[in-house]
Amino acid sequence: MIRFAAAFLRSLLAIPLFLSFQSAPSPPAAPGQNGRDVIRISFDASKLGAPLRHVWPFFGFDECNYAVTPNARALMRTLSDSQPNPVYIRCHFLLNTGNGAPVLKWGSTNAYTEDASGNPIFDWTLMDGILGSITQSGARPLVEIGFMPKALSVRPEPYQHVYPPDSWAGWAYPPKDYQKWAALIREWARHSSARYKAAESDWLWELWNEPDIFYWQGTFEEYCRLFDFTENALHGVLPRAVLGGPHTTSPSYNRPAVFLRDFLKHCQSGTNLATGKKGTRLDYVGFHSKGTTQFVEGHARMNLAANLANNKAGFNIVAEFPEYKNTPIIIGECDPEGLAALSSTVQPANGYRNGSAYAAYEAALMKHTLDLAERAGVNLKGVLTWAFLFEGRDYFEGFRTLATNGIHKPVLNVFKMLGKLGGKRIPLSSSGALSVDQIIANKVLGQPDIDGLATASADAAQVLIWNYHDDVAAAEPAAVQLVVQPPQVSIRRARITHYRIDDTHSNAHARWLQLGSPKVPTQAQYAELKKAGELELLESVKSVDLQGGQLSLDFALPRLGVSLIEILWIR
Repeated sequence: MIRFAAAFLRSLLAIPLFLSFQSAPSPPAAPGQNGRDVIRISFDASKLGAPLRHVWPFFGFDECNYAVTPNARALMRTLSDSQPNPVYIRCHFLLNTGNGAPVLKWGSTNAYTEDASGNPIFDWTLMDGILGSITQSGARPLVEIGFMPKALSVRPEPYQHVYPPDSWAGWAYPPKDYQKWAALIREWARHSSARYKAAESDWLWELWNEPDIFYWQGTFEEYCRLFDFTENALHGVLPRAVLGGPHTTSPSYNRPAVFLRDFLKHCQSGTNLATGKKGTRLDYVGFHSKGTTQFVEGHARMNLAANLANNKAGFNIVAEFPEYKNTPIIIGECDPEGLAALSSTVQPANGYRNGSAYAAYEAALMKHTLDLAERAGVNLKGVLTWAFLFEGRDYFEGFRTLATNGIHKPVLNVFKMLGKLGGKRIPLSSSGALSVDQIIANKVLGQPDIDGLATASADAAQVLIWNYHDDVAAAEPAAVQLVVQPPQVSIRRARITHYRIDDTHSNAHARWLQLGSPKVPTQAQYAELKKAGELELLESVKSVDLQGGQLSLDFALPRLGVSLIEILWIR
């Protein structure tokens, strides 16, 4: 949930500049040395479960016009190439009136204006640039229908807010004419269908963003009316299009929980405010979920528990409705905290964003969220990371991004790791793991969460292992022993590929610090940073003999580090 009232932001702006925290590289140590307990992680590669749900190829950002830049196109291509499943891109401000120039928390397409007589004028030039950039990269749009064009707003002036805002402006208000709004949606649907063959079959659509807070300056009933008119118009042109909502804020809080629950009741059995009939079609349920961060004792402190508690609350609300228990759920924003556009230079707690801590957080978040969805018996389709890029900013300025000036950050590499997981999920045991209930109850402030996510097929297995703690601070590495039972007793050897994210691997920020934090890297330095930003091996690929019919691997895993181990069975 984004809560950045003007007074709060003004207080943040008074904080001195802060260099993003990067823990000192931990010295390598053999597992079991220095009196440390060995963390034993094990799984049986023959015990195949259900196919792994790839819920993570979803990303988003506010400033829709960034999508057309070369860096954005390259980043979307990287995301698409790294995932076996389609990548979805969501962004705000697609219907806003303006000249298409992006600034922090603002974008526009000028898709709808009116002439002097009030007749609509449609111009899809900027919209096509954005959606075309997404589709040409191999990704798919998660089309956010919003916000209100100036000519339709019941309060058109002032229209564009200033950042940070003192108040919300005309784009956040309901339409003055719901029939004209419906006509806009129909025209957009017709144009999209004519230009993009997959707009009906493969795209996802939603209405608005976080209507339970300042993004929507109307009432709950007015949002339901807008949804009903939108649904009727969109499906009148594209009957197979997938439309969801309401994309409310973190549902462990009272107001968003009430809004989400009441919206589901409206769609289930309320009066459709566009047709007068009972109920409204809802193709997926969307809500948002955030954690919190703070700056304590010279370092960032994250709060995975808050993020997971919000996911749990949202799942439980959906599970209350038998009609929606099998309806797909998309957590439309799921992040460690609320405001991507607030850098660590003004909010030191956001320093986690540049280093491996963000990567470890995402690894743990995805696994525990999958477990929560399975427990609740709901149909989780997507967990969207609200992070992408900001153009024209300093290197590693501390925005919540996947890349900076074309350089991949460690968090992007964990998504590359997640994309390599294939086949079916396998039960995994770790002596260092915290259960999701332990994390929600106590946070991760004592022992770390050293856990994993394992998958396998007939010939291979993969396991993602992380060493997560809420405190972004240096600590001794964990000694890990990985023990894997092969799928067949006849297997005697395995080929091992071990990828790593930590302070010395897959970490362009660490290399940038080593280079002296250059504000404008030289050509040679930039090449070094590009290389350091790629996913790296911990060691050379090797073949090993199984011992006693099992594969056993020993290694040290630094605090806030992530390993991906790929195992190819040799018969």
